[in-house]
Amino acid sequence: MTSNQLRTSFLDFFKAHGHTVVPSSSLVPEDDPTLLFANAGMNQFKKIFLGQEKRAYTRVASAQKCLRVSGKHNDLEEVGKNGRHHTFFEMLGNWSFGDYYKAEAIEWAWEYLTKVLGLSQDRLWASVFRDDDEAAELWPKATAISKERVRRFDEKENFWEMGETGPCGPCSEIHYDLTQKPCSPNCGPNCSCGRFTEIWNLVFIQYERDSKGQLHPLTEKHVDTGMGFERLASLMQSVSSNYETDLFMPIIRQTESLSGHSFGGELDTSFRVIADHIRALGFTIADGAIPSNEGRGYVLRRILRRAARHGRVLGLREPFLHRLMSALQETMGKVYPELVSRREHIALVVKSEEERFNETLDIGLDLFERVAKEAQAKGQKVIPGSEVFKLYDTYGFPVDLTQVMAEEKGLSLDLSGYEREMEGQRERARSAAKFYQKAVEDVDMLSVSGEDSLNSRFVGYDNDEVKTHISKVYANEEKDELVGLVLSETPFYAESGGQVNDHGIIIGRDFHWEVLSLLRKDGDVIHLGKFVIPSEGEARKKRLWVSLPGQVVTAKVTASRRRATEQNHTATHLLQASLRQVLGTHVHQQGSLVAPDRLRFDFTHSAQPSRDDLERIEALVNERIRDNVPVQTSVMPLEEARRAGAMALFGEKYEEKVRVVQVPGVSLELCGGTHVHATGEIGLFLIISESSIASGVRRIEAVTGEGAYRAVKQREGVLSELSSRLAVSLENLPVRVAKLVQENAELHKRLEKDRSQASADSVEELMKKAETVAGFKIVLAQVECDTNDRLREMGDLLRKRLGSGVGVLGSVLDGKAAFVATVSEDVAGSGKVTAGELAKRLGQAVGGTGGGRPHLAQAGGKDIAKISNALEDIRKHLHLIL
Repeated sequence: MTSNQLRTSFLDFFKAHGHTVVPSSSLVPEDDPTLLFANAGMNQFKKIFLGQEKRAYTRVASAQKCLRVSGKHNDLEEVGKNGRHHTFFEMLGNWSFGDYYKAEAIEWAWEYLTKVLGLSQDRLWASVFRDDDEAAELWPKATAISKERVRRFDEKENFWEMGETGPCGPCSEIHYDLTQKPCSPNCGPNCSCGRFTEIWNLVFIQYERDSKGQLHPLTEKHVDTGMGFERLASLMQSVSSNYETDLFMPIIRQTESLSGHSFGGELDTSFRVIADHIRALGFTIADGAIPSNEGRGYVLRRILRRAARHGRVLGLREPFLHRLMSALQETMGKVYPELVSRREHIALVVKSEEERFNETLDIGLDLFERVAKEAQAKGQKVIPGSEVFKLYDTYGFPVDLTQVMAEEKGLSLDLSGYEREMEGQRERARSAAKFYQKAVEDVDMLSVSGEDSLNSRFVGYDNDEVKTHISKVYANEEKDELVGLVLSETPFYAESGGQVNDHGIIIGRDFHWEVLSLLRKDGDVIHLGKFVIPSEGEARKKRLWVSLPGQVVTAKVTASRRRATEQNHTATHLLQASLRQVLGTHVHQQGSLVAPDRLRFDFTHSAQPSRDDLERIEALVNERIRDNVPVQTSVMPLEEARRAGAMALFGEKYEEKVRVVQVPGVSLELCGGTHVHATGEIGLFLIISESSIASGVRRIEAVTGEGAYRAVKQREGVLSELSSRLAVSLENLPVRVAKLVQENAELHKRLEKDRSQASADSVEELMKKAETVAGFKIVLAQVECDTNDRLREMGDLLRKRLGSGVGVLGSVLDGKAAFVATVSEDVAGSGKVTAGELAKRLGQAVGGTGGGRPHLAQAGGKDIAKISNALEDIRKHLHLIL
């Protein structure tokens, strides 16, 4: 049975048993900040379990995309070691929301496994929670499992909880006997011998756990089941590993073709890691996630870098991961069409990310090998935390990746030391600019022979990499610590004119210096950074910096960062020209930021540009990009440049000779930054935001190239999703949305009218049950309300209908107790009781507070179980005082 047939058979089975089949939700949760990624089938039904939402169906089934890479459900570090663990997987599940319960869940699970799939009855066992007598009795009664094959376990194995508080309940797991060879007389499910594999977990949600840890029975009981699809596929396809199923083998076969190695030997771990991680990357990027340094983006970056490193184990040195996406799309694209519709986006993101990592991967691997050999030579089993941090901070090696490489050599990591280094980095990052400035000001300068006029000559307009020599070093003699290097020639651009510093590496005979920032000082460009080879400690011990002046080195700029920055820089020139054309020649640059990931342009203009203006500006920039105009540069006297009409930044100081950047027919500007060779290299320009930053000064933020492509694909995804959900073409989407907004407004008015009428009807019913005390009418009741405004509205209606008397209404709103108290003017005026006094008494009764005016007041508290008691207390109180 193929995996697609297997998935279909599961959904069809439960559809035949009255279940609504729903599609998988996105891996990127839309409205659950507690989750980085969807990690279980129940995620999209969480609000139902919490009582926050009702749906049209009470029975549902799905195949859910899941990713478990954080928290207690984290298999990332185990992936590849065997055939069972995954980051991305599918969860088959069926649910009942207050409908069927244990008997049906057990019977249907048994029927599907044995009759539909034909699994051997003799190989199936069940586990239940130790106190769940009901489930323990149902298994032998409803199935062919004997009592001996039903085992009881404690909370760790067979009790499910959504969190520390909230819905929870016992679960019953179905286990498959792989070998039928017991390791001991007591061998059974959950035995560590590996005889059994769990295939299905049936959760019976029947309790609510309160803040004190006490369990309370739920009025409605639910079923939540989950079955690992990959594990089930391996059973049905009679293979010993999930990776040998048709879910993974197409990816593995393509990896074999690219690498020239065969699956089924010593390199299997790398094949498995790559196959798993390709699925994780393809699905998460298709659902809108992007690799980055934070949150879920960092998780993706870790996954991609682990896969890239295992590619090196297979001899794959060039970017290859994006080429494996076709196998994933062919395997699963029919079931998950987003893999196909977003294939170009997925490939672009993966390729560009892998290219960036490859720039430092070789050096990082060499460093790890050196560190590992040194540890082994000294008889040490632990790699120092400082070295682990260096691999992460300099070469982008996630800790778990370093841990895998260490374990392959029988080593472990000093994780405590790593955490200390990380905290130090966070502190340094908070004051990086001040740190570098002060460091340079405080050091003694060592100079060597050579002409100072040749120092720091910038040659980066045409070169990303040059051979040069170190002319000076800036060092702290007291600490024997190198701070920065000065090169006779440098390809590194030092921040100026809004363009940010380049990053990269300087490689010498026996050292690597990572360039983290650059600083201009007294005509020098100081390449600030740190030693990565040897370590900082070793360099200090050897006073390595003393021998560096005069040494020949290779200075290499991070090319991908430079290219992206150039795209954004040239785009700022096109943007200024377009702004002046559309808004007027009064527009002048007031500042800018040109970074690899975005551009920011501040300009003079008093009014907010209209939407049409911004669209025209954006269109003009893109038109000039499509024209692919060559970008020309020249050096000329400042006055000559001004006579030629070159635009200069107001307030900027220029040398007698200046560099002029010209886009013929478009712009002519004084600029010392780096640029693309022709406008077509920018690719695409997209305005992200426009805002006011000061009186008469506005700001546009935009993206180009890959950043613009990503933004477009994200917007396209939103539009496609809306189009799909509304069942209308993209062209007709605006009309459809406008119609929905109008219909919604009309429905809202009707709903409000109906609710108001319902409130009035409810008050009339309450008045029929009013009691009379000392000639005053009293109405005390618990009612159902959806909002606090609705409760107040009912209180106002009740006050008007009472005439002379007291009314108190209680309700449950957002899981808390809420009250409104109303007292007629004659009662309040008599001094016997006021609404504010009643509200205060009510609030105290439910663990909260209350108060308000004499005629109308409100109260609330956490203890909803005491609402009826609070109302009864008010009843007795009124009987005493009236």
